Amino acid sequence: MAQWLETLIISEAIALTTHEAYRRIFDTHIVPYFKKKNLRLTELTPAHIQQYVNDKLKPKDKSKGISANIIHKHLVDLSKCLDGAVTQNIIASNPVKRIVKSKKKKFTGAKRYNDKQIEQLLECAKGDPLEIVIRLTLFYGLRRSEVLGLHWNAISFEDRTLAICHTALRVGNAIVLDDVTKNSESYTTFPISEKIMIELRRWKAHQEALKALQPNDYQDTGYVCTHADGRLITLEYVSHHFALLLAKKNMPHIRFHDLRHSSAGYLKRLGFDLKDIQVWLRHGNIQTTMDIYVDLDMEAKTNIANSLDAKFKAMDA
Repeated sequence: MAQWLETLIISEAIALTTHEAYRRIFDTHIVPYFKKKNLRLTELTPAHIQQYVNDKLKPKDKSKGISANIIHKHLVDLSKCLDGAVTQNIIASNPVKRIVKSKKKKFTGAKRYNDKQIEQLLECAKGDPLEIVIRLTLFYGLRRSEVLGLHWNAISFEDRTLAICHTALRVGNAIVLDDVTKNSESYTTFPISEKIMIELRRWKAHQEALKALQPNDYQDTGYVCTHADGRLITLEYVSHHFALLLAKKNMPHIRFHDLRHSSAGYLKRLGFDLKDIQVWLRHGNIQTTMDIYVDLDMEAKTNIANSLDAKFKAMDA
C-alpha cells in the first residue's frame, strides 16, 4: 500500500487531496487491522477481506462501528491498490472483487433552506466576517474550497466574469492553495450579475480600506475571502463560525455545504430544469443532480396532491 501511494504521488496520477484521502483510510483503518494478521500479500484471500468488512460493520465495541457507505469507500480504495498488485504480477487476482459487498445507502442528511430562510440568512450575514463567503456560495452554488480559493485575479470587472480555477484544500494538517478543482467539470467561468458586481466592488473597497488602516500588519494575499487583517479565511473557520452565526440568529442548523443544496433548490423553484442546474452546479453527470440535490420538495408534492385531489373529486361527482 505504501509503495502504491508513493507511485501515485510521484507520477502525479492523482491530486494531493485524493492521495491524502487514500492515506487517511489506509493509516486509520486498513493498515492497523491487517498488520495484526501478519499476512503476506500473496496469502490474502477474499475471506480475509470479507472478515474485515464484517468486523468494521459490527465491531465488538458498538461505538466504533462505521457505516456501509464508509466501508464501500474503503473497499474501492483497497481494490484500486490491489489492482496495482495484480498488474505487477504480485498476486493473481484481486480478492476485493470476490466478496459480498454491503449495499451503499443514499445520503439523506442534506438539508436545504427555503426561499424565506435564504433571505433571512442573507440579512443575518450583513456585517458578518462570512458575509461575502455566504453570498457567493448561495449565488453560484460553490463548494467551500472553491469560494475560499477565489482570487481577485480570477475576477474581471471589465468582462464581468468570475473564474473557478483555484481552490483552498486541506491536505493533512496544511492548507494547500492550488490550481485544481474537484473534477474537470468544476472548472468554469461564471457571468457576474449586476447585484454580485456591486457586492464584489463593495467588498474590494472594504479590503482596500482595511489595508490602508493596517499598513504594517495587513497581509495582502490577493484572495477575495479574507479576515480583517487580510489573512485567508480557513475551511475550519467557515464551518465553525457558520454554525455559531446560525445559533446566534436562531436559524435552523445546516452544514455550510448545505448552502450548495439550498442553491440547487432555489434554482428549481425559479423554474430551471435539471440540465440547467447541473451546468450551474457543475456536476459530472445529471444523475448526481437528480440523486442528491433536486428531489421533490414538499411544495411540489403538495401541488401534485392538490391536482390529484381535484381529479378524484371530478370523477366522484
